[in-house]
Amino acid sequence: MMKRRVAITGLGVVSPLGNVVDDMFTRAAAGISGIRRLGGAGCEKLRSPIGGAADYDGATHFEPVRLRMLDRVSQMALAAAGQAIRASKIEFARENATRCGVSVGSSMGGVRTTDESYYGLYHEGSDRIQPMTIIAAMTNAPAAWIAIDHALSGPNLTYSTACSSGAVALGEAARRIQCAEVDVMVAGGAEAPLTFGVLRAWEAMRTLAAPDATDPAESCRPFSRTRNGLVLGEGAAFMVLEEWEHARARGAHVHAEFSGYGLTTDVGHITRPSVEGQASAMRAALLSAGLTAKDINYINAHGTATVQNDSVETAAIKAVFEAHAYNIPVSSTKAVHGHLLGAAGALEFVIAVCAIESRAIPPTMHLDAPDPACDLDYVVDQARTGVELRAVMSNSFAFGGTNAVLIASVAGDHS
Repeated sequence: MMKRRVAITGLGVVSPLGNVVDDMFTRAAAGISGIRRLGGAGCEKLRSPIGGAADYDGATHFEPVRLRMLDRVSQMALAAAGQAIRASKIEFARENATRCGVSVGSSMGGVRTTDESYYGLYHEGSDRIQPMTIIAAMTNAPAAWIAIDHALSGPNLTYSTACSSGAVALGEAARRIQCAEVDVMVAGGAEAPLTFGVLRAWEAMRTLAAPDATDPAESCRPFSRTRNGLVLGEGAAFMVLEEWEHARARGAHVHAEFSGYGLTTDVGHITRPSVEGQASAMRAALLSAGLTAKDINYINAHGTATVQNDSVETAAIKAVFEAHAYNIPVSSTKAVHGHLLGAAGALEFVIAVCAIESRAIPPTMHLDAPDPACDLDYVVDQARTGVELRAVMSNSFAFGGTNAVLIASVAGDHS
């Protein structure tokens, strides 16, 4: 059977750069950072009290009774998915609900609920746990609530592959459309990790960036010789994916074609990335899209700003693209929105699709010192505008070894 084409017809975000897609991309392209010093209980005890926090208050969107069942991760997922659905103008009441599904990536699920529950149980000595704790905390809650709210009775799937979860959720959703299991998928990622317990655990791994002494907003420095770690962020990013002819028949606006997906696994170490694993995922994505290395016009890099990841990813890009690697603009937008863990790949793929439509490549900010091990064109500090992007790649690599690479191509009919 011929592989069916997949159209991207709706985009939605809740992010450190804003909760409207156009606003988010405008800030990313302008290099405006959403990273700041965090407040709240316990932050004074942190060595690195910084993060990419979303300006989002669930109390303004949900009634108190409903809110008690929703961890922050589900609140943001519902908001971003709803935004994508509205933007797509799809009317699910007119669709075959069994051929419409949900695919969500989340690394940690409802960790705020878990954190607060354990604090009360172990620290305060309380013997009472909120009745909705399990429902709010379970990792598949965001996907379940999206399906319930929009009456989508097809596949309902949650992927938890650490930092590549959102990319995997998008790629697996696209595959189900390509092989004719479904016609429409609401897919993306969501994460809400900015709690004291989670931040403290990441500090213990020695992976978080030290706050910049001059400006906390500049603490994340991908590919720079002075990089010293990642900055966590929170948010959600979703897409409506449709079978191409289904989208065209209803006159939907197509942002781009979801054309490629590569998925491989590093098996050498649970946290250490490998050039071979990352390169094989990029090659698999190119093969899936039916493209060559020279067809890629922009790479949104995983670019976490850890010493090891950035140099390994640079080497992997060179291994795949060879001499052409130096001709491809590469940027890491994590410099301004932080690392959203399970939502990172979804947000960065939204940004890559926006780049196609805007003909603008967002910059890598705060790259203040060249690193000989990172010597590609990182679009330093200023967006590149007026560029024709026919195909863009988005990389997501994870603890646990799951490497996921997505490709979007300019929307257009072809046989």
